[in-house]
Amino acid sequence: MTSISIIGTGNMGQAIASVAAQGGHDVQQLGTDAGATAVTGEIVVLAVPYPAVADVISARREQFAGRIVVDITNPLDFATFDSLVVPADSSAAAEIAAKLPESTVLKAFNTTFAGTLAAGNVGALTTTVLVAGDDADAKATLVGVIESGGLDALDAGSLKRARELEAVGFLQLTLAAAEKISWTGGFGIVS
Repeated sequence: MTSISIIGTGNMGQAIASVAAQGGHDVQQLGTDAGATAVTGEIVVLAVPYPAVADVISARREQFAGRIVVDITNPLDFATFDSLVVPADSSAAAEIAAKLPESTVLKAFNTTFAGTLAAGNVGALTTTVLVAGDDADAKATLVGVIESGGLDALDAGSLKRARELEAVGFLQLTLAAAEKISWTGGFGIVS
């Protein structure tokens, strides 16, 4: 059993908590307020919008040391929905990793909607969570949590692949916002 702390109580935080609980893992779900309960999980999931990440890190940086930190954000310009707000040669995950040198940062869950995580499927396919990161053991730990919760997981490569994952997440969000795909739909993977 792995212990997981999820910062964020919105749809994504609740869906990830449900997947982890279905797998028999210990789940701690926390709000974003800095004075709240301390993080206890081996894995910490940042289930907050990208603009909130800096404040969460500022308030809890010391609590994240030595832990696996999972970035689920899509750093898009929410005012225009027409671009990512990180440099073209970087990603939100890379920025988070730079701010948390004592943590192991992974990118995951940003290419799935909460509905597909909760349902466990995208159409007729099992929901697949793409995971990127530089630490093979950390990725294996997160993949184990995901798969024990009934979903599929796929190692998407190094943390440098977070940029591409964020581009896929951006595309999916803009398609859903334009009502070209459903918020309970998304991309499926057939292997």
